[in-house]
Amino acid sequence: MDISAINSLTAPAPIGSTPLPAPVLEERRSLIQAVRAVNAAELFGQENELSFSFDRPTGRTVVRIVDRKTREVVRQFPSEQVLRLAEELK
Repeated sequence: MDISAINSLTAPAPIGSTPLPAPVLEERRSLIQAVRAVNAAELFGQENELSFSFDRPTGRTVVRIVDRKTREVVRQFPSEQVLRLAEELK
């Protein structure tokens, strides 16, 4: 599973890959701004932050609440069990 942070969404595309369409890039920028605003507001407490990642085997977006210091996952939606079940059913 790809557990990269939301900041990786802004990383440049690898050489030789097809550039993303403008609407997709704008959607990513909006998502990044929204996540940064939520994290700045500390809606999940001072020690936690919201993060998004992409589960490649299932093609699903994963939302996590992560401890800022330890990077330990506090909560995840969908859960790891649901992702693995979806992967098996594919």
